[in-house]
Amino acid sequence: MFDAWEIELHGHEVVYRVAGDGPPVVLVHGMLNASRHWAAVAERLAERHLVIAPDLIGHGDSATPRGDYSLGAHAAVIRDLLAALGIERATMVGHSLGGGIAMVFFWQFPERVERLALVSSGGLGDHVSPLLRSAALPGASALISLAGHPRLTDSLDRAGGALRDRGSSLGVQLQAIARALRPLGSIGAREAFVQSLRAVIDRHGQRVSATDRLYLLRDMPTLIAWGDRDRTIPVEHGRAAHRAVPGSRFVTIPGAAHFPHLERPDALAEALADFIATTEPARFDEETWQALLRGRSAARPRSAA
Repeated sequence: MFDAWEIELHGHEVVYRVAGDGPPVVLVHGMLNASRHWAAVAERLAERHLVIAPDLIGHGDSATPRGDYSLGAHAAVIRDLLAALGIERATMVGHSLGGGIAMVFFWQFPERVERLALVSSGGLGDHVSPLLRSAALPGASALISLAGHPRLTDSLDRAGGALRDRGSSLGVQLQAIARALRPLGSIGAREAFVQSLRAVIDRHGQRVSATDRLYLLRDMPTLIAWGDRDRTIPVEHGRAAHRAVPGSRFVTIPGAAHFPHLERPDALAEALADFIATTEPARFDEETWQALLRGRSAARPRSAA
């Protein structure tokens, strides 16, 4: 069972789902997704692990306050949730926006991370689909409101189902679009989506990049997984990150586009389970973190102007 629970953090309701028992694994969803979308992956991992999947603030069934929707703010809420649950350290898994959050979680709280898995992750390059760039433009809120109307999402879902029955791969894409747009029917969710989107994307593409910090993953077991048909964030972002992180593991999920946890959950769960089983958990402390930073760039006197 992937049961939903709720907790109040800083005056706001945070919903999360839990399954299994064992070493903790945290699953962080992306924009327009929620914890429930991890269900098939979570149930597989729960055979050997305690799986925790939060609904990010502004997403799923969590609160949608007016406030900070930056990557760091999301990471801090996850830290506080885990602290409230008594979980000190975990393997962090993030999809899309959640990948960026998982990386920022590691930059901010390295002592809490045992492994890092990035699934079709944001923050590894500037390219992103034109649709998301357009949604970040000023004045796009009215179009976003129309996009979340139930008539449109229901029509897309029915058309996608019909195409899938005929064996067309386009049906999967249409149903994925319908699934992604449904949460936009709520005013609070629309505002949270726009704020989360504009925190990481502008008209030029992704505006937040982790590429200058990937060297910090040198001693962190890292898996990079990507759908081989992803048109939202190009798979080359994953390959480039793999080249930049010595010892990292890179896998493609055949037949999956941008949502491997929904399109090919068994394949993704297998890759995650194998990664966790065949790597030793990292242990970071202040001394380790200092050594990483000092090894990259030693302090030096600043020359006079």
